[in-house]
Amino acid sequence: MIKLVIADDQPMVRAGLRSLLDAEPDMEVVGEAVDGRHAVGVVGRVKPDVVLMDIRMPELDGIAATRELLAERPGLKILVLTTFDLDEYVFQALRAGASGFLLKDARAEELAAAIRVVARGEALLAPAVTRKVVEAFIAHPEPAHSAELAELTPREEEVLRLLAAGHSNARIAEELVIGEATAKTHVSSVLAKLGLTDRVQAVIYAYETGLVQPGAANPR
Repeated sequence: MIKLVIADDQPMVRAGLRSLLDAEPDMEVVGEAVDGRHAVGVVGRVKPDVVLMDIRMPELDGIAATRELLAERPGLKILVLTTFDLDEYVFQALRAGASGFLLKDARAEELAAAIRVVARGEALLAPAVTRKVVEAFIAHPEPAHSAELAELTPREEEVLRLLAAGHSNARIAEELVIGEATAKTHVSSVLAKLGLTDRVQAVIYAYETGLVQPGAANPR
């Protein structure tokens, strides 16, 4: 059973999400929070698996709350839900360690599927958000971490490029003609060497450093 906390300052949103998610056979809403500060307290008490986090809330916004929560509970999964697909806070939330980002106009089945994805330890971005993330990093690049990149083997660099293209372990294995278990090992090694927590941060890293450019052909 996936235990959930919903953090949103709008009562109707919380009620709607609870109704939808409690109807899922493998999910249970164990707490609600009216702002980020409240969310930190609620999560500490009920210890959920996944937090559905709004960004724009009083007292403590979703980004600051995400940072606090993950500092206290590194294994917690946070799925950011918002109406602001163009919001600059998207990027801050992902850098803060959120496991995924989904727009509030997503269908009920998309939301349930997204929760299952992040609960498994994977990462998720809505397609529209992925595009905006890439565009933002192109417009405002950050200095490349050349020393960190130099730690990767040529094969691991290929794996990072494929991660940035959104490929699963199975697809990476197919592209590189290796076993899926080997692909998984390479992915874990890349994340460990670069100090990243998940695939979303790998995508961000690849574009931030200029390793991957939009429209670039995937390596084979």
